[in-house]
Amino acid sequence: MKKGFACCQSPGLRWEPWALTLASHSSEIHTHTHTHTCMCRVNACVDVVLSGVRLLQALGLRPGPGRDHAVLHSRNDLEEAFVHFMGRGAAAERFFSDKEAFQDIAQVASALPAAQHYVGGNAALIGQKFAANTDLKVLLCGPVGPKLHDLLDDNVFVPPESLQEVDEFHLILEYQAGEEWGQLKAPHANRFIFSHDLSNGAMNALEVFVSSLEEFQPDLVVLSGLHMMEGQSTELQRRRLLEVVTSISDIPTGVPVHLELASMTNRELMSSIVHQVLPAVASLGLNEQELLFLSQSASGPHSSLSSWNGVPDVGVVSDILFWILKEHGRSESRASDLTRIHFHTLVYHILATVDGHWANQLAAVAAGARVAATQACATETIDASRVSLRAPQEFVTSRLEVGSRIVLNPREPVVAWHREGVSFHFTPVLVCKDPVRTVGLGDAISAEGLFYSEVHPRS
Repeated sequence: MKKGFACCQSPGLRWEPWALTLASHSSEIHTHTHTHTCMCRVNACVDVVLSGVRLLQALGLRPGPGRDHAVLHSRNDLEEAFVHFMGRGAAAERFFSDKEAFQDIAQVASALPAAQHYVGGNAALIGQKFAANTDLKVLLCGPVGPKLHDLLDDNVFVPPESLQEVDEFHLILEYQAGEEWGQLKAPHANRFIFSHDLSNGAMNALEVFVSSLEEFQPDLVVLSGLHMMEGQSTELQRRRLLEVVTSISDIPTGVPVHLELASMTNRELMSSIVHQVLPAVASLGLNEQELLFLSQSASGPHSSLSSWNGVPDVGVVSDILFWILKEHGRSESRASDLTRIHFHTLVYHILATVDGHWANQLAAVAAGARVAATQACATETIDASRVSLRAPQEFVTSRLEVGSRIVLNPREPVVAWHREGVSFHFTPVLVCKDPVRTVGLGDAISAEGLFYSEVHPRS
């Protein structure tokens, strides 16, 4: 008997020719018989979303040579890192070490007329997406201050132990495709995130999560925020990762756990996550930056590649996804729960699953692509005049082996292929030409994909 991952059984979705709209094969999308519960845990905050260029101008900064920084220590570091990633159109997230300097910058940001406040943090954002469906109840275990509490959906419940007097603020510096600052010009719309967030980084919600398991009895657990530990000592990182794995083991058998990754720079921490946490979760969500960094940190395929050159090559992505599931996923000889990876990049998505454990992959990957277009453009349905197709229309499925060469069919753009017990489902994304918001897209994509997925009970 199949069990819906988010207890949602849905008909398949399809793209119209080059995906002007996504439509269901039936007018009935859900077949719920009772309310279901999801538990999202660890990171939650308030996102202050604003123009990155306007904030840096308000801080009196000017564009210079870009340079990445694993940790930001000053306004100058912020300017260099922002220029580095804006010039590549790439998303990134960094920890700001100086509390007072960060608070000063946050005050300037919040005072700008165009600054907006939203629910933030991967766990909270995924929880919000689930809570938009009235048949789902969400328990959020993470640091929740008064501002965030007011922003949360009524279907999101926060245990009293997670409430705190002060909110954790993350600054989301957005930029548009083609936006210029001095000699700098962004090739894609994206965002740069930074914060001085110690509550999420210390994983203070772990104990609340464990104590809430028995009473809430979730049908799905979403874990996120491991990247926030980069601001902590190596000793604390190791201890907390062990506690994460232990807490996952307390989850009843049959309740799937999804791990959502985010931008990281600490290879040792990422390697520990790969070897310790991945085998304990059933599902993984990540983007192209996180995928390549994961491979680099754990000596995976194509790890000598320093960065992506434009659109990530489908064959390279496929090789890394296959390696993760083969080396760290479930097999007859390995006691691992990992059987699903949802990869998302700007122009296409791939859902990779170990055969025999998942169903409804076509609908799941198509739904993730649909929400990427609608949420970025802030529209209920896909508006063909506001989106463009940038995905490769022809590609090979592997760069390490003799893979298949695939040419996309406009009428059947969700393409599937198989490789040694692993199924791949690929779909293009209609990219919003003038995105209203870029932050939170990855979380919305993962949540929507989970919502349409079906998992077989563990045998």
